[in-house]
Amino acid sequence: MDLQAWLLDAHRDLRRRLVGGVVDLVPHDRWTEQADGGGSSIAWLVLHLCRHQDLALTTVIRNKAPLFATHADALGLADDERRAAAGLGEREDPTVTGSLDLIALGAYATATFDATERWLQRLSLMAMAVVPDTPRRLQTRALLDPGELDWLFGMWSGHTVDWFVQWPILGHGQAHVGEAIAVRNRLGLSPF
Repeated sequence: MDLQAWLLDAHRDLRRRLVGGVVDLVPHDRWTEQADGGGSSIAWLVLHLCRHQDLALTTVIRNKAPLFATHADALGLADDERRAAAGLGEREDPTVTGSLDLIALGAYATATFDATERWLQRLSLMAMAVVPDTPRRLQTRALLDPGELDWLFGMWSGHTVDWFVQWPILGHGQAHVGEAIAVRNRLGLSPF
């Protein structure tokens, strides 16, 4: 099997499971609910997995400002002093979730998945062995503070492009789509 085709298929499957298994089945008015009184909401999980995919692809791999920078105002995070780091942590921040415009969140998710698919379609497999200057790109392109996000800088530094495709884009995304499906089920919205 062709590796590029496999990566495209894996990414399309991730999107298909997020949209078909969560987005299309959970009404927007329930996206901010925390099932069973705790854990993460659907809104947080969508923001979180898209922030990581966006940072990995747009900022670390492609050396550009994250798509989030152009979506933050529409998302309702324009005045948030923690705007640059919004959605990155595993633990939900209710002030961020409470500020989110859910229609804009859908637009940000679409833009993130579209950008990743376009990049994967043009991927040169030789690029997979490159080690990007992750700390510099996170600081200068995404305006992230290494002191505030030492865990992210530490976890992401020194890795090759293939690691970013395997973990932040695909593996991390699959983990949180599974979590979102579990939240959907605990909200009583399982189609089965």
